[in-house]
Amino acid sequence: MNNIQRICVFCGSNPGTIDAYRQAAGDLGRLLVAQRVAIVYGGGATGIMGALADAALTAGGEVIGVLPQAMNRPGVPHPRLTALHVVDTMHTRKATMARLSDAFIALPGGVGTFDELFETLTWSQLGYQTKPIGILNVQGYFDPLVEMIEHAVAHGFVKPQHRQLFAVADDPAVLLASLRSYTHPAGSKWTELDPD
Repeated sequence: MNNIQRICVFCGSNPGTIDAYRQAAGDLGRLLVAQRVAIVYGGGATGIMGALADAALTAGGEVIGVLPQAMNRPGVPHPRLTALHVVDTMHTRKATMARLSDAFIALPGGVGTFDELFETLTWSQLGYQTKPIGILNVQGYFDPLVEMIEHAVAHGFVKPQHRQLFAVADDPAVLLASLRSYTHPAGSKWTELDPD
């Protein structure tokens, strides 16, 4: 059983096209507070980011933002964060969020969210980190992404055991339970090289 005290949440700074995305962010924020789990995220006040932070802060939770200096300007950071870490680059931002967290969850978002999720999956595949990773698949938003990864497995570009690097669920409580029981697959991408 993983001791998860802080979860890094990757999510969009835009609200998306349906209310279910913001609702899911709020539900996740409240669930994490109820289970005494702090949130680490990108620090923004808008979109899915804002909905997540608003819900958690209103419920009395701890919310830690991480922003690169270039984005630390009026209207971007959430004004009520428990703590805000301002760092030099986007690379440092991702590394800082990872260092502060015990697990990761991706909510709906755009290219930035995909980048954060895939970099974390890559670190896990290579054995650089072994923390649980989850995808909250709101209204099937991540179906094409999961299918693409499974397509890569089928075509030999991702090892079958590395499909187990992340959990997928459409219910935040189910996803959190999966993260708590997660076991990282043994080894890394380079553990079992072909002798040829």
